[in-house]
Amino acid sequence: MTVREYQKRRRRDRIFQAAMALFRERGFQETTASDIAKAAHVSRGTFFNYFPYKEAVLLDYGSLLLARLREEIRGRLAQGMDPLAVLHFLFQEVALFTEAEKELLLPLFYELLNPEPIRARAAFEALPLGDLIAEVLRPLKEKGMVRQDLSLERMGRTLADLYFLSALRWAAYTPHRDLKGELEKTLDLALLGILAR
Repeated sequence: MTVREYQKRRRRDRIFQAAMALFRERGFQETTASDIAKAAHVSRGTFFNYFPYKEAVLLDYGSLLLARLREEIRGRLAQGMDPLAVLHFLFQEVALFTEAEKELLLPLFYELLNPEPIRARAAFEALPLGDLIAEVLRPLKEKGMVRQDLSLERMGRTLADLYFLSALRWAAYTPHRDLKGELEKTLDLALLGILAR
């Protein structure tokens, strides 16, 4: 890595850290790009060089959370844990993240529904939850325990979509309910259509 690349990486990390601190302190909606730039000791233009819009900071955050979870999931699968148990664990973990970080994750999830295709695609690529779920389902498919007429990609993305939509509905209409329990019911219902009969 060159000195210039190292400096760019450090600057991006400084902007990211300043933004996350402000989001937690003031709230996402109340924090502006100018606030972040000031806290990171960069110009507003520099902020936009690294993050084209404020929500892009959250894409990095979501990607970081998912990368940590991916390592945990792969470790459990490598230890021979039952893939269905791993899938339930995965949904429990995302429920815990969502409940704990609701104010940050909801604007991130809305990016998946952004009417601007470029932004929606950026969110989709930053949050490959469907790919992780497909990875968990792969051993089940190899054993003939899930439907063979559906691709792993389709099953994984469908379950990921169920999580994202359930989390949005929970936050908007029923935040008093236990999200973990809601997601467990949703997953059980979805598995009825995925597991081989």
